[in-house]
Amino acid sequence: MVYQLEISHTAHKQILRLPIRTRERINSSIAKLSENPRSMGVKKLTPGEGYRVRVGDYRILYTINDADMKVIIYRVMSRGDVYKL
Repeated sequence: MVYQLEISHTAHKQILRLPIRTRERINSSIAKLSENPRSMGVKKLTPGEGYRVRVGDYRILYTINDADMKVIIYRVMSRGDVYKL
């Protein structure tokens, strides 16, 4: 089972602002989410907020829709800023 990836406009803009090496690592982690969105290293956030995966000093926040087989990425930011919004 492969999940379809959906990246919000906000998350896409956040990814584009990252340094190239960090962006490559983030994109690699995002690609892996389509195969297994609940793999090792993934943390469940409070109910309704979804999941997070750590990539160095950055966090990828996303939700999983099992019925539609979708992973929706809604925020990609540094660990100090990602939860402030």
